[in-house]
Amino acid sequence: MVAPSLKLQDLIEEIRGAKTQAQEREVIQKECAHIRASFRDGDPVHRHRQLAKLLYVHMLGYPAHFGQMECLKLIASSRFTDKRVGYLGAMLLLDERHDAHLLITNSIKNDLSQGIQPVQGLALCTLSTMGSAEMCRDLAPEVEKLLLQPSPYVRKKAILTAVHMIRKVPELSSVFLPPCVHLLHERHHGILLGTITLITELCERSPAALRHFRKVVPQLVQILRTLVTTGYSTEHSISGVSDPFLQVGGHSSKTMTNTSPLSSTQVATNTDTSRNAGNAVLFETVLTIMDIRSAAGLRVLAVNILGRFLLNSDRNIRYVALTSLLRLVQSDHSAVQRHRPTVVDCLQETDASLSRRALELSLALVNSSNVRAMMQELQAFLESCPPDLRADCASGILLAAERFAPTKRWHIDTILHVLTTAGTHVRDDAVANLTQLIGGAQELHAYSVRRLYNALAEDISQQPLVQVAAWCIGEYGDLLLEGNCEEIEPLQVDEEEVLALLEKVLQSHMSLPATRGYALTALMKLSTRLQGDNNRIRQVVSIYRSCLDVELQQRAVEYDTLFRKYDHMRAAILEKMPLVERDGPQADEEAKESKAAAQLLEAAPAPTEPQASQLLDLLDLLDGASGDAQHPPPLDPSPGGALVYLLDLPCAPPPPAPIPDLKVFEREGVQLNLSFIRPPENPALLLITATATNSSEGDVTDFICQAAVPKSLQLQLQAPSGNTVPARGGLPITQLFRILNPNKAPVRLKLRLTYNHFHQSVQEIFEVNNLPVESWQ
Repeated sequence: MVAPSLKLQDLIEEIRGAKTQAQEREVIQKECAHIRASFRDGDPVHRHRQLAKLLYVHMLGYPAHFGQMECLKLIASSRFTDKRVGYLGAMLLLDERHDAHLLITNSIKNDLSQGIQPVQGLALCTLSTMGSAEMCRDLAPEVEKLLLQPSPYVRKKAILTAVHMIRKVPELSSVFLPPCVHLLHERHHGILLGTITLITELCERSPAALRHFRKVVPQLVQILRTLVTTGYSTEHSISGVSDPFLQVGGHSSKTMTNTSPLSSTQVATNTDTSRNAGNAVLFETVLTIMDIRSAAGLRVLAVNILGRFLLNSDRNIRYVALTSLLRLVQSDHSAVQRHRPTVVDCLQETDASLSRRALELSLALVNSSNVRAMMQELQAFLESCPPDLRADCASGILLAAERFAPTKRWHIDTILHVLTTAGTHVRDDAVANLTQLIGGAQELHAYSVRRLYNALAEDISQQPLVQVAAWCIGEYGDLLLEGNCEEIEPLQVDEEEVLALLEKVLQSHMSLPATRGYALTALMKLSTRLQGDNNRIRQVVSIYRSCLDVELQQRAVEYDTLFRKYDHMRAAILEKMPLVERDGPQADEEAKESKAAAQLLEAAPAPTEPQASQLLDLLDLLDGASGDAQHPPPLDPSPGGALVYLLDLPCAPPPPAPIPDLKVFEREGVQLNLSFIRPPENPALLLITATATNSSEGDVTDFICQAAVPKSLQLQLQAPSGNTVPARGGLPITQLFRILNPNKAPVRLKLRLTYNHFHQSVQEIFEVNNLPVESWQ
């Protein structure tokens, strides 16, 4: 005998009582069979009950597609109980992917025209949930009529349906523009909130609507002022805050770009901050002040509100405050600086997300006036911070020290402290940067080598520290042994201790192959710095001739060969590294070339006349063997004259062929073009001028262009000429990229463009791989 069909409540109890998933599936399969049978029989009385059970089965994740047509039948029914379940089923079972959803368009149109408020509410809810673009176009006139109905219940739902229609079909904006102005005169809070949402959607999708609604800004301000000062409606107050949802909606409206400063000040001063609802209103006030480019006084007010948020006991509020201050620190640096002690205290938060935000904000607050105090706080945090924050903290300290270091000694001490505390977490270029810094500070060589020797003697586990120390000992080991540094306590070190420490680094299991390479090179350099016998160094070098690491083995073989075959050249080869300037590699190369040429001119011997004649004959051979070849003018017989003339020959090379321009980006009238120049005096340098133009009807604001190149190239971005491109072909923005390509590798660029256009934020990331061949070959 077939078991009877269950009621919805009984079905829920039986499913919840199932002890295994198999039992649950068995119950559902049996009931779905009863539901299918009932649908086939066409029972109109119990159809809505069967569909209600099917909807519950659908909510549990089981297939229920066979009930879609039953939803249409129930919607077409004249009974409210059937329509209620039918519309609910349509919202759950139908969407734009099913053609069946178009079949209910006529039923919804009839229900909207009936005048029965509950039925109209059901139809509007369904349309706002699953209405497709076709349905929105067909039913827009009916929804427009309902916006002016006397019932607040229907008008509120009609407004929300209009929001859905604008999102689906933006060209319907003109249909809903006129009713919005009338709806702002309503006293009903739900209608006001829905109207503000509708106005925001219209303004975001239509510049014409934005210009239209600027006229209602005074009315919005008056509504906001009434909410704040007089308590607009007691029944909508939450925790003593008058309708916070409506206040937040008013602040976030896109038409509030001309809001009176008085309204924002009143909201900030009259809102209770002891409740979460008040904090939400205040935070929306801060976002409004930030977005509308308010006066300096209002921006300071926004920063002070966020400063009060930092003292709140709620972690979520503190996180929001830190994130917002991080956005404001670039535009209002001095105002955010006032809250620096509170931000630094947030570094000690146990919550990882809070401490990370506090670290980012603390690093952004570092400048030349507070760098010493901030570095002390950040170094103390580095010693106790979680492991996942150490890399970011160490990198941030190194970058800030490089940018704002008051003295070279302070800079060296700061980097050494970071390497000692978190050496394994620093960036890859930290070793090269510190060696360049020490090499360029000649007066600090003795101080640096002693500091590094002491640090290395205490700990050889921090690999970047060991590498820098080994390099410094190899370069300035003679200063280490002299012991005449007055800036630190006297330290007596003999040669055997230094050699033993480097051998310890070579033998340590913690040393990386690169670290062993530094130590082996340091030992080799000490062979020319120390006064004793070099047999110990030769023995260590010979041991590593059979090392399994190919790089280390190659170095050992070369060093051993230097000892055995070229010992007379060892001192010259292992001289101290020349001074490397960190700024401007191109200028440095040119300075070296000019200095070498000047030395060559001074050291050149006075040539005789036959030598000059031979030189001219050689030039003739290069130009051509023809007897009619023209001879260059006679050389000046003064000393060095021939050489001077020879150096003057290449001074006027033929002009290089122009490199064609390249268009790399175009969107809605915004274009980015690249032009290229390669200076003849330095072919390895490529100058790229990026030009941003705007032929659209709206201004482009906050334009930022960022670029990246492969590691084999060096990129330097110059400051742009501005950040706003006026509409209709206004003055463009230009920015210069300097790319150094010594290996003449193919140039590839990765660009990121961010800007605001037509009140929308745009971000584009793309690669440029089709640069002209003339730009790099």
